[in-house]
Amino acid sequence: MRRINWNRAMTVCRVMIIGGGFGGLETAKALAREPVDVTLIDRQNHHCFQPLLYQVATATLSPADVAWPIRGILSRQANARVLIANVEAVDTEQRLVRTDGGDYAYDQLVVATGATHAYFGNEEWARHAPGLKRIEDATEIRRRVLSAFERAELADDAAHRDALTTFIVVGGGPTGVEMAGAMADMAREALSNDFRNVDPARARVLLVEAGPRVLAAFPEALSAYTHDALARRGVEVLTDTTVTDIGHDTVSIGEKKIPAGAVVWAAGVAASSAGNWLGADCDRAGRVKVLPDLAVPGRPDIFVIGDTAAVADETGTPVPGIAPAAKQMGRYVASVIKARLAHEPAPAAFRYRHHGDLATIDRGAAVVKLSRLTLKGFPAWAFWGIAHIYFLIGMRNRIAVAFSWLWDYVTFGRRARLITQPAMLGPDAMGTSPFRPPSPTCGPRAQASNHPAV
Repeated sequence: MRRINWNRAMTVCRVMIIGGGFGGLETAKALAREPVDVTLIDRQNHHCFQPLLYQVATATLSPADVAWPIRGILSRQANARVLIANVEAVDTEQRLVRTDGGDYAYDQLVVATGATHAYFGNEEWARHAPGLKRIEDATEIRRRVLSAFERAELADDAAHRDALTTFIVVGGGPTGVEMAGAMADMAREALSNDFRNVDPARARVLLVEAGPRVLAAFPEALSAYTHDALARRGVEVLTDTTVTDIGHDTVSIGEKKIPAGAVVWAAGVAASSAGNWLGADCDRAGRVKVLPDLAVPGRPDIFVIGDTAAVADETGTPVPGIAPAAKQMGRYVASVIKARLAHEPAPAAFRYRHHGDLATIDRGAAVVKLSRLTLKGFPAWAFWGIAHIYFLIGMRNRIAVAFSWLWDYVTFGRRARLITQPAMLGPDAMGTSPFRPPSPTCGPRAQASNHPAV
């Protein structure tokens, strides 16, 4: 296998990729056989499969089941290197990416820095209601939920126990639905025999959605099925309901305050700070407005893809922030770079192909919307499982996840019920975690959000 001496003066095209998520990795891999030097920069050393983070948060899977070292993924690609660093700025005039580990020159730049949580101007809520974008988010939510049960076991007052075992998920999209269903299943099945002073089966799970229905992007029939399926599993679904405040142990809905042991935010995302780095025009969500070839206007050497880019399909509908979209953009940008290297005409404008939407509710229940087919119930759940296992990286992870799902389906267990961070277990310990949400300005996190289509 050819090795590159990265200390020598480079004479081939230098392609810099910021972000090791779906889009960034797809771009790098698509350039594996091209005469380019690929440098991929990320602030973390692993690629995370975000669609299954909720299963880490609810103790079904361990972090190692849904994350892989980026170096391992690209280890056999001789023209690629990986740098772990925080990106601080991009000098578009000198073509430099400035990081806390030094400056790196590029000829072609691909920005795939993903998205972070959006709290609609209420950033102080982030401390009390973490979102679900990173491994750290998932393990923090798992710690909060399991610690709430432990605190409830110590509490003498019944009202205090009820408050500690009340869990609120804000946002009725796929992530919120999946999180609420999994939390209800964990409480009623996996933890049912673990405690003596508290009955986990009596735990209260609320799903709060500001719109008129959950899964608004799905057909109304599937949305109604999801609502009913969650209700049958004990989840209280509150639609047309707006959260007005989130404190360290309460969620306010209008004038009503609901005590809670843990709160999960699944209501919105915002693009990274890449637009500020590039001095580019952005939409209201912070996504960079790009040309049909995904390049920044006036900067043909800079591409923006994934959740960081504002892209519309041929009907004018915004391309969703999901894994297949980011991967399609990554492959397309690689094709543009290849054409430039070969002095060939540029490919036609990027065209997104949407193959369907998937969301799971609980064991044996899911909804699937393909182009001309809709599924619900067990067939949809089996389809959802097969699709997600297919998109995992590596045979080891596919086997591990499939075995975990099969084992949990048969035994109703959750093998990853670990509290891995220090927690105060006294009766007044609600909301004492030192958790701090990630800042979109502190470095790249190239993850396309939500769920893979088929």
